[in-house]
Amino acid sequence: MENQKNSAEFKPYVPADKVMPEFTFASIFLGILLAVVFGAANAYLGLRVGMTVSASIPAAVISMGIIRIILKKDSILENNMVQTIGSAGESLAAGAIFTLPAVFMWVAESNGAFEAPNYLTMALVCISGGLLGAVFMVPLRKALIVKEHGTLPYPEGTACAEVLVAGEQGGSAASTVFTGLGIAALYKFIADGLKLFPSEVDWSIEKFDGSGIGMDVLPALAGVGYICGAKIASYMLSGGVLAWFILMPMIKAFGGDTILFPATTPIGEMGTWDIWSNYVRYIGAGAVAAGGIISLVKSLPLIIRTFKESLVSLKNKEGADIAIDRTSKDLDGKYLIIMLAVVLAIIFLTPTIPLGIGSTLMIIVFGFFFATVSSRMVGLVGSSNNPVSGMAIATLLIATILLRATGVTGSAGMITAIIIGTIICIVAAMAGDMSQDLKTGYIVGATPYKQQIGEIIGTIASGLAIAGVLYLLNAAWGYGSKELPAPQASLMKLVVEGVMGGNLPWDLVFVGIAVAVMVEIVGLPVLPVAIGLYLPIHLSTPIMVGGLIKLYFERKQFKNEETRERVSTSGILYASGMIAGEGIVGILLAVLAIIPWAGGITLGEYIDLSARGISLGNIGGLVFFALLILTFLKNSLWKKDLYVDYEEK
Repeated sequence: MENQKNSAEFKPYVPADKVMPEFTFASIFLGILLAVVFGAANAYLGLRVGMTVSASIPAAVISMGIIRIILKKDSILENNMVQTIGSAGESLAAGAIFTLPAVFMWVAESNGAFEAPNYLTMALVCISGGLLGAVFMVPLRKALIVKEHGTLPYPEGTACAEVLVAGEQGGSAASTVFTGLGIAALYKFIADGLKLFPSEVDWSIEKFDGSGIGMDVLPALAGVGYICGAKIASYMLSGGVLAWFILMPMIKAFGGDTILFPATTPIGEMGTWDIWSNYVRYIGAGAVAAGGIISLVKSLPLIIRTFKESLVSLKNKEGADIAIDRTSKDLDGKYLIIMLAVVLAIIFLTPTIPLGIGSTLMIIVFGFFFATVSSRMVGLVGSSNNPVSGMAIATLLIATILLRATGVTGSAGMITAIIIGTIICIVAAMAGDMSQDLKTGYIVGATPYKQQIGEIIGTIASGLAIAGVLYLLNAAWGYGSKELPAPQASLMKLVVEGVMGGNLPWDLVFVGIAVAVMVEIVGLPVLPVAIGLYLPIHLSTPIMVGGLIKLYFERKQFKNEETRERVSTSGILYASGMIAGEGIVGILLAVLAIIPWAGGITLGEYIDLSARGISLGNIGGLVFFALLILTFLKNSLWKKDLYVDYEEK
């Protein structure tokens, strides 16, 4: 497939002049069902462990199984529509769970000073954020997805397209995808289901106090690293090295007996993870926010041109007579304006949503900003590494400061800040997910405006479902409990309380901003480095492993370009299968975690071998990861049928 060529040379899998079933009853119904299921499962998973799993590829694989095998239909565009609608649930859940539970925690702690949001309020907030993400993303499609096709890889979107095309073509291409899927699924189940070995291996370095090293030994991260390549992976790892081998040891060395907010214990007594969660994440949040601003400023000329083109097409009364091919047609601008007006009316006029004119304008400005930043960011490093919570922290910092400055304080100000943060968080998550979906559609030859309508349908369906899930989970266990620690929402709660109380560690935030400026000055791309600084180094290291495999391939000499293309495609297909396998089992494990079993435990806890003292430990995790990498090489770069005309110098 020609996914690495620039937009001028690119030809989609389904030509623009070919019409296939796409926006059908089957694709809409199945997409809505998957949006609800994936959204609910990811909501629980995120509240339990602080992260979600991408739903695009699992939705595409499930769609192929149902539409092609059960319904006996054959349309790659129909399968693409299912994953487009279905993945909306995961992105909307990610945005909602990082913020809204903070309100429930305040209610539980306040003895009546706070009032819990009702179902309708949560549903409207979730849907409003999702629709704004869609509205902001539509005019950016040509600028980021089309015009920068050869620059921004959009790894999950590209991987999903490869899965869809492989399923369509069958044969060896399909077998490569499904081999990767099966191996990764089994691996993920052993690691995070049976827990035979930890999926996160970790070591503190005794002679380098405050630092540590480790990696999440998971298939999807290695797959994302291969698709992104060594250069982007190295930028991320450099941010991680800066955090874990420079900043954290310095904090530990000079901290001593100091107790610095938000921590409540002396720095000298803190471990590596304590230092990271209490201090480095604030530095990372500042770096991500500054990197986003720098990225936006540098992208402004392209964005302005795109908007001008959209406005010209809106004003052009003869536009209907101008031939626009199927694969270039976006949702009409007048419908975007109507949808924007409806969303603003909802968030401004709904009595239970405490947002005034100033707050609404803040949402528009920050929403567009972070939609642009999120789209470009996931284009570089993938949706799995999109620091949505970092964007939410930056939003909450600024929003809470402005609210406090204008006299909106106390419980009203805190809830208003969280509502603003929730909508922006969902906007960013939705824009990132929609970018991947539109990239998939661009590669396979989908109709953009139909995909965009599908995103809107998925947003409404999953918003209604996730609001109910949030309400029920709080009623069952309560947020902040052992069962639902809600780590991201707890951090957001801390940020708002810190600003309102006047004790937020601004020096850490400004250190992050300074780091981002320094990185820009030396000529490195800010966002990948900032993301590596914000995220644990345990995520950057397996991505780097995948990038090194890609580098190994790029340094090889081949007999001809056809062979190189075949080897490259084989690697992308296997990486795509690994991402899909982990995603599907991640959803399955989320379901197992809530199925009750004998003795007052869940089925997920019952199959946990580590609870019975059976675990291979960190060494076992590294051994299994090494075996996984060998299967990657065996089924892609070392695949026997690729060596027929292969020749290494």
